[in-house]
Amino acid sequence: MAKQSTLDGWLLVHFADLLKKGSLIVGKINMPIVLYRKTIEREDNSYEEEVCTLVQDYVIIQVVTSGGNVVPSFNQQLVFTIEKFPDWLLRKSKDLLQESVDLLEEKLR
Repeated sequence: MAKQSTLDGWLLVHFADLLKKGSLIVGKINMPIVLYRKTIEREDNSYEEEVCTLVQDYVIIQVVTSGGNVVPSFNQQLVFTIEKFPDWLLRKSKDLLQESVDLLEEKLR
């Protein structure tokens, strides 16, 4: 268990560093980076999706409903500081955390 805690700790620090670097780039190009998209629910031709974006100094998660005859709408919006987001995402999903780390590593090369 100690090795897992150490690995999680390293991953959180690494992710926080990537978020800071990404935030600086977002500030320069004035365009957010999508960290992940996750379909939550699908019904007929409409769906509900969670979209996580990195903007300058913050990470924003929006739950969006759209498609079919449904008028696109934002059902929920969460805003995190770059410092708070890694811990929250680790508690939510290690898979999404790893996906976000991999994406940022690729984009920041």
